[in-house]
Amino acid sequence: MSPYAAGRRSVHRSVAAGVPLALLAALTVAGTAVGAPSGEVRVTGSATLGDFPLGTFSNALLPGTVGDDRGVDLGGIGSDIYPAGRKGEFWTVTDRGPNGQIKVAGEKRRTFPVPGFDPAIVKIRVSGDSVKVLDAIPITTSSGKPVTGLSTQKGRDEAPYSYDGKTPLSYNPNGLDTEGIVRAEDGSFWLVDEYGPSLIHVSARGKILTRYVPKGLALTGADYRVIEALPAVLLHRKINRGFEGLAQLPGGDLVMAVQSPLSLPDTDAGEASLTTRLLRFSTKKRAVTAEYAYRFDPVNVVDPSEDDTSELKISSVVAVGRDRLLVEERTDKAARLQVVKLTRGADILGDKWDDDTTSPSLEQLDDPAASGVPVLRKRLVVDLGAVKGVPGKIEGVARVDHDTLALINDNDFGMTDGPEAFDAQGRLVDSGIETTVKYVRLPRGI
Repeated sequence: MSPYAAGRRSVHRSVAAGVPLALLAALTVAGTAVGAPSGEVRVTGSATLGDFPLGTFSNALLPGTVGDDRGVDLGGIGSDIYPAGRKGEFWTVTDRGPNGQIKVAGEKRRTFPVPGFDPAIVKIRVSGDSVKVLDAIPITTSSGKPVTGLSTQKGRDEAPYSYDGKTPLSYNPNGLDTEGIVRAEDGSFWLVDEYGPSLIHVSARGKILTRYVPKGLALTGADYRVIEALPAVLLHRKINRGFEGLAQLPGGDLVMAVQSPLSLPDTDAGEASLTTRLLRFSTKKRAVTAEYAYRFDPVNVVDPSEDDTSELKISSVVAVGRDRLLVEERTDKAARLQVVKLTRGADILGDKWDDDTTSPSLEQLDDPAASGVPVLRKRLVVDLGAVKGVPGKIEGVARVDHDTLALINDNDFGMTDGPEAFDAQGRLVDSGIETTVKYVRLPRGI
């Protein structure tokens, strides 16, 4: 046990069995610090999360939830990153857990090799070239049961299967694919989810207080309160592309980003579109108060190696002022950060663009501004794809100070798609991609 772990206060007691201090101390590994000439956008620090069995981690939080982790290590905490107050400390959140795709009998199937995994809020510290886990809070239902990351609704979410795609698993109405995270002044957390899409209010102890979903979703059987408070147009979200980015403005309002354009009126329209949506939510009124049209740059501008528009995503949004946001546009290989200002004149909430019978839809417009849509104006801050040392699939961005950002990648728990993801014994063939936190300095600030 490290000297730090030995002197650490008791771990958060919000779980059935808190993470042992020795376990926390073990979650660390060396990384590499990176330097560059001053005056350039550069990586100024790099830290890596060590390998630790996912089953051991999960069962320390909720005993007995994972019987066989199939050789998967803790990962996936890079879905988002949010400052925790002290220097080098951040709140992160996992997604739904290890999952992949495999083709069986000509059909692509979504696999969940560790179906008992429960999404968790994980507090980390960047210490030199290592990432240390300080605390972990499982996300649970009102009665304290794991929500799991399993698909929520039949016919709306992908059918869940075992690691080899051969055995169907049960849907779980409590299931969440958590992505963005912020922490409120009262210590509670707000999360966003890709399934609903949903906005979730979670207590400081990890219990879901309320899940806000689109009107008409008709989610039944959940062991927590569900309120249909979001625009019904969000029911047209692309599969696995619901909310991914979440920001907390200085006044307490939240801004949620739909990861990709809605499939409106159909899948082909969404795949070809460059227009997605941001929504503003008042935590006081418990209601959406504004909606904005956001326009991606062409995919080959964001990522010169990519020509498929459907690969564009918003993975992170960060408040950098009263009504200003830093927005991450990315593919899996590259990312660019833009600044936008949320103005009253840009609000389209309740307009015809929220009516799914409008034709052409917002998503079908080649030039929304020419059709009278007040698209958010943006300014490029940094092209991360051009910064040496920044890994792919950056999903979390946090502002450290005026000119420094913390970035975290989603390593997908070391999983890849296809039959080669597991060996003949059903053990993971790790991709070798690690969870890393990178500090990036912007000489001119934001």
